[in-house]
Amino acid sequence: MWGPLLHRGVAHSEGVDWPIRWAPALISRIRGLSAAGLVEVRWCSTWCPDADVLERLFDLPAFGRALPAGVEVTDALKFAAARRVLASGRRLVWTDDTAVPATRLTAGGRALLIRPHPRRGLRPRDLTRIEAFALRRRP
Repeated sequence: MWGPLLHRGVAHSEGVDWPIRWAPALISRIRGLSAAGLVEVRWCSTWCPDADVLERLFDLPAFGRALPAGVEVTDALKFAAARRVLASGRRLVWTDDTAVPATRLTAGGRALLIRPHPRRGLRPRDLTRIEAFALRRRP
């Protein structure tokens, strides 16, 4: 557990206000992994067009977008983005609440797939797995 202190805010997207809560410790770990150069964070989400809203809300730096602006995000587009990462020779960490692909992407140990807890999101053990994967030498 991240602890009892959750932050709450509202993210506005496509005319809708979305109430969001998050654990500051989670955001701090993501920020730290990125700042240390252990991971390259990219948004690959239906939030891609409005990821800047989340970045401001969470006080994150601007991360890259894996999907082009102006397209409707589908699981197929997410899978294609993941395949591009692996085809480039880089390793992949994919966290998604709904679109975690078949394990064929994990062949060769080059991908780590995490489906966050449906009500609690990424847990500390998930970030520990991500950090261990990032620190492991390439296969």
